[in-house]
Amino acid sequence: MFSPHGPSLRELAVQALSSVEHGYDLLAPKFDHTPFRTPDSVLSAVTAALKKSGPYGDGLDLCCGTGAGLDVLARVCTRSATGVDFSAGMLDEARGRAPGTGARVALVRADVRALPFTAAFDLVVSFGAFGHFLPRELPGLFAQVHRVLRPGGRFAFPVLAPPRPADPAFWMLLGFDAVMRVRNAVWRPPFVMYYRAFRLGEVRRELERAGFRVDLRALPEFGTRGDGSPRVRMVEARREA
Repeated sequence: MFSPHGPSLRELAVQALSSVEHGYDLLAPKFDHTPFRTPDSVLSAVTAALKKSGPYGDGLDLCCGTGAGLDVLARVCTRSATGVDFSAGMLDEARGRAPGTGARVALVRADVRALPFTAAFDLVVSFGAFGHFLPRELPGLFAQVHRVLRPGGRFAFPVLAPPRPADPAFWMLLGFDAVMRVRNAVWRPPFVMYYRAFRLGEVRRELERAGFRVDLRALPEFGTRGDGSPRVRMVEARREA
């Protein structure tokens, strides 16, 4: 499915009926051949935006998966780039493609809701992972990020403008979330993945409650919508103390 090297429909069904961790272990060898991987265009745009506010010393990629975000950190961090994920399979893939130049790279298996670090980073990034967290989990997650950042450190991630009801993608994502809710109501273990649960207004409020100063920066590479609003923004949250 998706490409000749991607997963079959059967493989995706088996993944969806597994836990999040085991599902990604199964998908890992073919993950980079699916639309779930963050596009290179987004990674490049975030890299360009972070270079304007950097350089940074030590960086952390939350839910690093197969390591695409580590390329971003390797380009904007001068000392180290660390990836953290709880899927051993995804980390195995990341080890095989870790950047060969730039910052020193390390990979850590851990649950990002209980990060095993102190205030050791100047930059934390994340790409496409927030659908795996229920809204009630965000305050704890953002508190963890605040804790592992040094004062003045930044937490950055891209956010795509949500589709409007006139866009078929709106109904496709709404339908996907509805199917996942039914699946999780009748099947255990749950597989948490919701596309419409991460709402920018709520996210900004929770970041501010966690002690961040939040800026929204348009990524001009992706243009604007009909009303002039950006198609893609980068959230840049700064730890002030």
